[in-house]
Amino acid sequence: MAASPDPVPECGPARGGFPLRRLVAFGLLVTLVGLVYWSGVYQQLSPETLVRNRADIVGFIAGHRLPALALYVALYIAVIAMSVPVAMFMTIAGGFLFGTLVGGLATIFGATTGAALVFLIARSTLGEALLRRAGPLAARFAAGFRADAFSYLLFLRLVPVPFWLVNLAPAFAGVRLSTFVAATAIGIVPATFTFAFFGAGLDSVIAAQAEAYKACFAAGRDDCHVDLDLSQVLTPTLLAALVALGCLALVPILARRFWRRTVAIDPADRC
Repeated sequence: MAASPDPVPECGPARGGFPLRRLVAFGLLVTLVGLVYWSGVYQQLSPETLVRNRADIVGFIAGHRLPALALYVALYIAVIAMSVPVAMFMTIAGGFLFGTLVGGLATIFGATTGAALVFLIARSTLGEALLRRAGPLAARFAAGFRADAFSYLLFLRLVPVPFWLVNLAPAFAGVRLSTFVAATAIGIVPATFTFAFFGAGLDSVIAAQAEAYKACFAAGRDDCHVDLDLSQVLTPTLLAALVALGCLALVPILARRFWRRTVAIDPADRC
């Protein structure tokens, strides 16, 4: 009986190549980010815009709370996915508009979802191929990162590290999506609720700023501006507290490494 011929291998892209279809999402994201920065539309997400439109925004939320909350979450997802540098303002605004608890939870959901989108696009498009081309040293680094991925990611989310950078680095190291999402959601809790709490207490300040802005505009002056410095929430005490929390996240890594070195010592060497 004649042997059956070997099956013909399916045609497909080279194993180490960059399939064009996998680059489409990445290309669209980069294009969209470029358009957003080029147009400057993200600059409308500012304390001045919030103060000028305070009455309209608050009135809309009072009558349409759930749609407004959904719109806020969608906008936060877009901000994070496009790496627009207004996340702190958005978090403070969320606390002001929805309160500390609801605003904080909405921010965590929006930020985590937006970060996961960037992570998935980067991992599926470039992560594996870049890691293969980076050489053995990078491969060992990636393996070490994956071994303690949750603790490393938790540390990076707790300390003041650029959010967009932490979205990309784990993707290139081959970290699991579940680990990335869990570490992100937990790691941003302290700063998120701190900023949301700060925003929830700004009602009287923003109301006073809004009245001052209206009075200035009614007087026909052309130098009207909003004097609301949100950077004051980033005090040295808060930054030190976040760094301390981040260091606590590294304790499991250090403990595991110490234990491995301890058990690796030959019993005869201990005498």
